[in-house]
Amino acid sequence: MRQENQPGAEAMEALYPFLYSGTCDLPAVLAQVRASSVAKVGEIGELRRVVAARDGDRIADCARQAAARFAAGGRLFAFGNGGSATDAAQLATLFLNPGGDARPLPAFGLGSDTAVVTALGNDIGVDVVFARQLAAFGGRNDIAVGLSTSGNSANLVRAFDEASRRGMLTIGLAGYDGGKMAELDSIDYLFVAPSTSVHRIQEAQTTVYQVLWELTVDALARAGNNQEEVSHVPRHTR
Repeated sequence: MRQENQPGAEAMEALYPFLYSGTCDLPAVLAQVRASSVAKVGEIGELRRVVAARDGDRIADCARQAAARFAAGGRLFAFGNGGSATDAAQLATLFLNPGGDARPLPAFGLGSDTAVVTALGNDIGVDVVFARQLAAFGGRNDIAVGLSTSGNSANLVRAFDEASRRGMLTIGLAGYDGGKMAELDSIDYLFVAPSTSVHRIQEAQTTVYQVLWELTVDALARAGNNQEEVSHVPRHTR
C-alpha cells in the first residue's frame, strides 16, 4: 500500500471491516468487496471533479509556465517521501521517458539516488535531502515539484524555500487542507486534493501530474519547439 504512514490493524479493519468479520459466507464477502470497490471509485471520481473544477485553469496556466521553462533549457526536479517519493519518481519518468511520439523532457526524481539521500540524511539530517540537491543543481529556468499527502513534510518546506530562492518554478501537490505547504510564499502553484483519505489523495495527485504533463507537452508543441522568454511567475497563485 503506497502511503507515507502505514495504518495499524485497527485502521485497516475500519477500512475493510468485512475482511475481519470472521464470516465464512463467501458470496456475502464478495458482495461487500464489490460494493466497497464501487464506493471507492465513486469517491475518487468525485474528488477528481472537485479538483478539476477548482484548479483546472491554474493547472493549464502552470503547464504554460513549465513549458516556457523547458523551452529555455530548464529541467524538472520531483521529490516526496514514502509513497509520494514513488509518485515523484513516476512523474519524473513520465516527463523523461513518455513513450510514443511524445517529446522527452529532462526530469529527475530526487529520491532515486540512494547514495545521495542516505549520505545527506546520515551526515546532516533528513530535512535537507531535497534542499541540498536543489542547491547543487537548480537554476532559474528549472522546475521543482514536491508531493505530499499531508502537506506538512519539513524537507519539502525547506526544498520549496531553496527552489524559490533560486528562481525556480515551484509546484506543490498536497492533500487534506494543504497543511504547511498552504502557508508557504515559496510555492507558485499549489494543488490540493481536499480529502482525508491518503489513497484518494494520491490517486487525485496522479491525475493532476498526468494532466500537467500532457498540457506541458502540448504547449511546447504549439510553440513549435522555439525558445520562449521565461515569464515572471507571480507568487500566491493558489
